[in-house]
Amino acid sequence: MRLTPFSTLSLLSVAVGISLASTAQAAQPPAPDLSNSEFQQCLDGLKNSSKFRGVNSYTFNNYRPSQPDPSVIQSLNYQPEFQKDVWDYLSALVDKERVEDGIRAKRQWRDTLRQIESRYGVKAEHVLGVWGVESNFGQTLGKKPLFESLATLSCFDRRQSYFQGEYANALKIVQNGDIAPNDMTGSWAGAFGQTQFMPSTFLELAVDGDGDGRRDLVNSVPDALASTANFLDKRGYRTGEPWGYEVKLPDGFWAASNRKDKKSISHWRNQGLTLANGSPLPYDLSRAGLLLPAGIDGPAFLVGKNFDTFYSYNASENYALAIAHLSDLITREDSSKTDFITAWPTDDPGISRQQAKDIQQALLNAGYDIGGVDGIIGDNTRTAIQQYQTSRGIFPADGRAGQKFYRAIIGNASPTQGQYGQPINSRPLNPAPADRMEQLIEQKTTTPSSYTSQPSMNSSTAGNARYRRVTSADGTIKLVRIDEGS
Repeated sequence: MRLTPFSTLSLLSVAVGISLASTAQAAQPPAPDLSNSEFQQCLDGLKNSSKFRGVNSYTFNNYRPSQPDPSVIQSLNYQPEFQKDVWDYLSALVDKERVEDGIRAKRQWRDTLRQIESRYGVKAEHVLGVWGVESNFGQTLGKKPLFESLATLSCFDRRQSYFQGEYANALKIVQNGDIAPNDMTGSWAGAFGQTQFMPSTFLELAVDGDGDGRRDLVNSVPDALASTANFLDKRGYRTGEPWGYEVKLPDGFWAASNRKDKKSISHWRNQGLTLANGSPLPYDLSRAGLLLPAGIDGPAFLVGKNFDTFYSYNASENYALAIAHLSDLITREDSSKTDFITAWPTDDPGISRQQAKDIQQALLNAGYDIGGVDGIIGDNTRTAIQQYQTSRGIFPADGRAGQKFYRAIIGNASPTQGQYGQPINSRPLNPAPADRMEQLIEQKTTTPSSYTSQPSMNSSTAGNARYRRVTSADGTIKLVRIDEGS
């Protein structure tokens, strides 16, 4: 759960907050040069401020950072160059792998979940949905030292007052003995634990789920799941109600997406809405609002109060829909089909994490330095995709990892090449940045049918002629025939 300075809503939108725009042009700013003397003066002032009342001198001094971390300021001001469509967002968070992990978690923690459901009235699968989306069932907790991150954010740039409160609260958590200092790691903005609480939310809503006298959301799954259920309960969760359901709109129906404008189920029935499979709407929601995450031509949903509690965990409708959809699939214990009944309005759907890993491995094999293979399509991977698209005459060269690009790069092999187009028994290529990257490639006469090709040369130069790929400083890639000079 990632909370903003504006409210108890989402701050950390870098990983999960998504807009529906396809791309945006904004580069990551360089890490600033932060003055350590200014940092230490700031900490001296915080030590005796009202926000740190309740933090004793031993705790403050013992966990006082020796220097600031410029990377968190870089993250604070970073707006991704590439932004996702809703179908990309959902396909990455709700895929076969995550559903199967959720089913296993459900069976492993069945007794704990039953006790939590009895105590808080929150459906077990809804708790699992949050756990799966927030940390992939405890597999991704974040590695940033919280004290260093929050202290830096308390002293530099924007939202200092908010982060000062979170820094003080993080110190109180350790001072209270709930979590060991070495376990206080998480996101750059301070969210931590199995279900990513901010320190202020921890102090307000974390509970001891395993009865050991501590609230350890890092190492104790029962503590994390019980705390999540408590959060949802306190945000207005309604026991026995679904979050909502996918629906089918009648022909000619038009309405704006507005989940807050909730009306009775009778109203929606009278408007001609049914469940997506054509069945009548059930009367198990007191009131529901219409959600159209991709407009009138995409999947439609009626959502109730419990969907709103998912939204309160992280202020994004796409995020809440991911929790809702994942929880439904875990409830059904079926990972065979993770799509909605109504298709997204695109001819290029999103990819699963396994397909993302396949793309990353293919790019590495083709010589693009993107780092490791983790199944997360970040800016480095998207930039490499854009370069690959440009070098192959693929249009548009938008850097997007969808099903079309997946088929293009995975279907790129030939009898003399490896699975992803890397020449057999050749050394991997290591492209240098900007105009230093020059590589020998073969120009192919065919382009995957799923993309529109923009020829980079006339037909007399096609075939197996050899070309040098030259990348200029602005990222533009050209193919230059070897026998035509540089």
